[in-house]
Amino acid sequence: MKLRKEAIGWMFYDFANSAFTTVIVTVVFSVYFVQTIASGRPEGGEWLWSQAIAISMTLAAIFAPILGAMADYSRSKKRFLLFFTILTIISTALLYFVGQGDLILAMILFIIANFSFNSANVFYDAFLPEVGMKKDLGRISGLGWGFGYIGGLVTLILALALIDKHIKLVWPMVALHILIFSSITFLTLKEKKYSVQKKNYFKVALDRVLFSFKHIKKMPDLLNFLISYFLYNIGIYTVIVYAAIFGGAQFGMTQQSLIIFFIIAQVTSFVGAALFGLIADKLNVRLALSISLIIWVVVVVWAFFCNTAQEYYYLGLLAGLAIGSSQANSRTMLSLLTPLDKQAEFFGFYTLVGRISAIIGPFVYGEITRLAGNQRYAIISLIVFFIAGWIMLHQVKLERGIKFGQEYVFK
Repeated sequence: MKLRKEAIGWMFYDFANSAFTTVIVTVVFSVYFVQTIASGRPEGGEWLWSQAIAISMTLAAIFAPILGAMADYSRSKKRFLLFFTILTIISTALLYFVGQGDLILAMILFIIANFSFNSANVFYDAFLPEVGMKKDLGRISGLGWGFGYIGGLVTLILALALIDKHIKLVWPMVALHILIFSSITFLTLKEKKYSVQKKNYFKVALDRVLFSFKHIKKMPDLLNFLISYFLYNIGIYTVIVYAAIFGGAQFGMTQQSLIIFFIIAQVTSFVGAALFGLIADKLNVRLALSISLIIWVVVVVWAFFCNTAQEYYYLGLLAGLAIGSSQANSRTMLSLLTPLDKQAEFFGFYTLVGRISAIIGPFVYGEITRLAGNQRYAIISLIVFFIAGWIMLHQVKLERGIKFGQEYVFK
């Protein structure tokens, strides 16, 4: 497969914006928020972090269908992508000015940054069909995903150099990384010209959600998978948001130790995506995803009983394997069960389901931590979502679902 210039430019956006998820949401800023900014608060920093995540993801979920309609029916995808990217960059860089006690400002800036980051991705994803041949889109998407992991690794290594004496410089460093490498995207990515379709974006968004509800309930295997995804994604997203916070609170791991922990986990995420992609191709995707969820159950049980930082490193290896495999195969599963000419509508609904689950998980985790006074009870509670997701996954009859999706008549 020979990549076009536009495809390479498109993938550089993954390289750029993965820095935000890795450094801000998952590894460094999350711990800084809990241990420094919200230090001494009676509610607990973990609970306050859960509120910031919940608010930003609620806004992202509400606006996702509207932004998706705008992406499909305007000639301004690139302009909107630029707007939300700049907003992410500015609000991330401004985190430099928050420190201990600056709770309100820190929450406002993070909420804006996380909402903007998720909103930008709507327009970024909408460019995928324009950057390559239809037969190559899966591989281009996969390469972009892998390139994003590399971007996350690069910023983690840079953060490791700054963390000891200049931790506040990490946030503008992330903003600069996004600015530099997303510029490659904006310089190379060309928006296709076509006639403007005048649409009421709010009506289109509502129609799409209603369309999905109407037809999904008539497609039992697709419905069962989406319920399964909703349940287990609650657990996955919560682990992403709280893994570093858990390590810092339970084992006194320093920021440097946590960065190294996630560098290692990124490596096994590559392995997981590749290995379980092979299982999905050779056997079937439901089996590959089922094994991933069993690994997740082992991860949260092990986390509950984990006693040392060294043991937590080994746990990180297993968690990386689980996250790489489950995220890659979830998208594949939906694609197989969805009619080819209706993937835009159903992938939009899939995104909406994912964002709603991203609200619930951190909120539940924060509440349990606040009430129990110990994150171990919060992490073990996630086993309910992984087991429930696994049970629902086994209600999916894959061959029947694929056949039904190909033959289903939309009326």
